[in-house]
Amino acid sequence: MSELERYSRQILLSEIGREGQEKLLSSAVAIIGCGALGTVIANSLVRAGVGRVRIVDRDYIEPNNLQRQVLFDEEDIAKGLPKAIAAAEKLRKVNSQVELEPIVADVNPDNIERIIGDVDLVMDGTDNFETRFLINDACVKHDIPWVYGAVIATYGMTMTILPHRTPCFRCFLAEMPVPGSTPTCDMVGVLSPAVNVIASLEVTEGLKILMDKEEELYGRLLYVDVWTGNLEQLELGKGDDPCPTCDLGQFEFLEARAGSYLTTLCGREAVQINVRGEVKVSFPDLAKRLNSVGQVSFNDYMLRFRVDSYELTVFPDGRTIVKGTTDEALARSLYARYVGL
Repeated sequence: MSELERYSRQILLSEIGREGQEKLLSSAVAIIGCGALGTVIANSLVRAGVGRVRIVDRDYIEPNNLQRQVLFDEEDIAKGLPKAIAAAEKLRKVNSQVELEPIVADVNPDNIERIIGDVDLVMDGTDNFETRFLINDACVKHDIPWVYGAVIATYGMTMTILPHRTPCFRCFLAEMPVPGSTPTCDMVGVLSPAVNVIASLEVTEGLKILMDKEEELYGRLLYVDVWTGNLEQLELGKGDDPCPTCDLGQFEFLEARAGSYLTTLCGREAVQINVRGEVKVSFPDLAKRLNSVGQVSFNDYMLRFRVDSYELTVFPDGRTIVKGTTDEALARSLYARYVGL
C-alpha cells in the first residue's frame, strides 16, 4: 500500500486533495486529555493521516469510561493501562504510518511548554477549566493554534483560537468559574453522541488549520444539543477591556499565579494530588512499605493501593489519585500518610 492510497477517499474531497493530505502527513498535533473527547479526536486524526500525534493524559481506565471513550475496552482495564498508553496501542494497529507519542502525565505549568513546544496544533480533550486556561496561556505565549471543546449532559461547545488573530479563551471566559458553580459529568451525566459531535467539529477545525485553510474556519463558538437538535452560533469579539492574556501578555496560569495543584476529578469521587519538580517513585520500594497495611499491585505505569474504603493510584512522577473522597484535606492526609513524598 502506498503512503497515500489509504487516504484516497479523503484526497478525493476538493477541500483536501493531494496537497492537503501531504500537509497533514507532515503535521504534528498534541491532544491534551484522552477521555471522551480525546479518544474521538485521536482516532479521527490518526485515521486522517496526521503525521505525528502526541497523546497526553494523567489517568487510567475505569469501567464507566467505556460508555463514551471509544478507544478502550475491558481488556485494557484488566491490564491496568493508563489511557494514553492504551490509546496509542490501539491506534498503532489502525495506522502504522503515524508516529504516536503517548505521555502519561498531568499537564501543569512545569511541563506544558515542553509538551506543546514542537507541535503545529493543540486539541482540547480535557474536563476542567483550569487546564484550559493553562493551555490558552501556553498557546498564546508560543503562538500555537488550539481548539477548545467541552461536553456535558446532551450538549457541548467548541471554538477555535488563533493567538493574536482571534479572541482567546480568556477573552471568552475572563475568570475561572467559582467551584461548584458549573455542572460536571458526575452530577448530570454525559451522552456519548454529544461527545462524538463536538469532537468531530473540533477535528474538522483542526484539519483546516493544518492544511492552511484558516479562511474556512467557523469563526465563532458553536453550541450543539444533540437531544433537542438545537444548534447556536455565537459571534466572538474583543470586549472593551484588554484581555489579560492576549492583550497584556499576563500568563497567570502558566506562571502558577492562578489555579491550583489539586483537582477533584470529573465523573468519580476522587481527588488528584500533584507533585512539583522532578520526582521518580520506586514502585517496588513503595509496595514493600505498603504491603503490611493494605492491598498493593503495580506495573510499569502505576501502583494501586487499597486501604479501608480508599484507593490510591500512584504514578511514577509522584502524582496520586485518591479515590473514595472529594474532601481535599482528607485526600492530602491519606497521601501524606501512605505515599509520603
